[in-house]
Amino acid sequence: MTIIGIDLGTTNSACAIWQDGEVRFIPNRLGELLTPSVVSIDDKAKVLVGKAAKERLVFKSADTVAAFKRMMGSDHRAQLAGRTFSAIELSTLVLKSLKEDAETFLGEAVTDAVISVPAYFNDNQRQATKTAAELAGLKVERLINEPTAAAMAYGLHEKKEGTFMILDLGGGTFDVSILEFFDGVMEVHASAGDNYLGGEDFVEAMVQAVLSEFNVSDDALTSVQRQQLYVLMESAKRRVSAAPSQTLTLDLPAGKTEWELTAQWFADVTAPLLLRARRPIEQALHDAKLKPADIDEVVLVGGSTRLGVFRSAVGRLFGRLPACHLDPDTVIAAGAAIQAGLKSRDAALDDVVLTDVCPYTLGTGVLNSDSPEQGSYFMPIIERNSVVPVSIVRRVYTAHDDQAEVLIDVYQGENRLVRKNVHLGDLRVPVPKAQAGKEAIDIRYSYDMNGLLDVDVTVVSNGKTFSTLIEHTPGHLSEADKAAALEALATLKFHPRDDEKNRVLLEKGERLYESSLGERREYISALLGQFDRALDSQQPLEISKARALLKQKLEELETEDWL
Repeated sequence: MTIIGIDLGTTNSACAIWQDGEVRFIPNRLGELLTPSVVSIDDKAKVLVGKAAKERLVFKSADTVAAFKRMMGSDHRAQLAGRTFSAIELSTLVLKSLKEDAETFLGEAVTDAVISVPAYFNDNQRQATKTAAELAGLKVERLINEPTAAAMAYGLHEKKEGTFMILDLGGGTFDVSILEFFDGVMEVHASAGDNYLGGEDFVEAMVQAVLSEFNVSDDALTSVQRQQLYVLMESAKRRVSAAPSQTLTLDLPAGKTEWELTAQWFADVTAPLLLRARRPIEQALHDAKLKPADIDEVVLVGGSTRLGVFRSAVGRLFGRLPACHLDPDTVIAAGAAIQAGLKSRDAALDDVVLTDVCPYTLGTGVLNSDSPEQGSYFMPIIERNSVVPVSIVRRVYTAHDDQAEVLIDVYQGENRLVRKNVHLGDLRVPVPKAQAGKEAIDIRYSYDMNGLLDVDVTVVSNGKTFSTLIEHTPGHLSEADKAAALEALATLKFHPRDDEKNRVLLEKGERLYESSLGERREYISALLGQFDRALDSQQPLEISKARALLKQKLEELETEDWL
């Protein structure tokens, strides 16, 4: 049985396989290892996924969507070309693309996968990820936490023993895990994180600072100006470590203006985000009962860890340079592939044992008789960083006379008040009527290696047990919903694989054309017209030559601001 490892990322996704005793990365249809997690629908109602879709983010933003991983587990829906898509459906389209690439590369059908998720993904988000995989035709053998996957890649690559801290700063999330690797055992001691801290937030901070500096409100920008500004800041962010000063051309309501971005300005703007990143690091150390000096190596994972300000902040905290010699963009996919090899019982990996933890506290709401106006108290059932799998039962009692029903609310969080924690779902349980406090209810939470939570509730007096998946969760799909989603996805038209290279160049050409003026615009139009004629000829050799020429010319035209 072939199991692939998938890193389903906020910005980019990748997949790999454990084969012949090593990790082999699976290239996409463009021969690249990273597939942008972007979906678009073109003028002919055909779906684009990946690089071609990313080229449309600026000038076709109404029909293009990115960073939807942040919406997993919610009821948020995106509008594309008059159709609505949930985050689950958009993730399904990315997973379908990765699945097709793997099948083409391996020459066989692929039906099983290990998929990575942020360590701080809650039960709703993990269930949503599994549903997306199911709709894409993949059975999830395991959901693996992203820092744990990275540790697998580093631990088996380096063959080192010791205590490691994994800092995973991606496009949309920041995860921290502390692991110990010894005698073929990889044990997670603590995890922490921030689901709303990533490279996208650094760009957002830059954009807002620029608008504030020029006294421009976000509403005053056209959709094109807004997208151009985000692309410009994203590009500048990538260069800031190497270029202490950059002169950028800003397209604002008052007109185009030259503006200098300095490394110091960037450091000042992003300082609050670096302070936010420090909190999960300190929490993980506290939970593991360790000091920075107890960590043998700090490992950086995720494309955003390339930022010099982040590496400097980490270096100051630990008093030494972090490790970042494996590609931060592909290391999680590598770890997922290693876990896939373990699931396949590959002989080379039989001696590796992996343990993990629940990264957040799970509990329920109980009566707050002290200050009812504040809402219910939070009663922890599974404490954060409990080793999984774990199953714990807590007993509660009815609060009112003749109470006929108990509402079991399920929460994730660390605050003593439930209203300040994350509501995951609820379960209503009938109980015999009696005096307050006479009826007892046992609540059992079971958390597995996939990070999925089962809730079982038993009424002690009659022994009746109610076991169910969490209901009424945002974005939850019933079997009927899944069938409807599959039917809707089946009606979408996809571009053929062999058309992808052409589409990427055409979309890039259109993007450069729309951002240009005068002779430059006329020149790009002529180039695209020449390529269109080659495509119309339907002659593979002529198309190949024209594609190579257009690629060369567009790369020459593309300024640094559009990298």
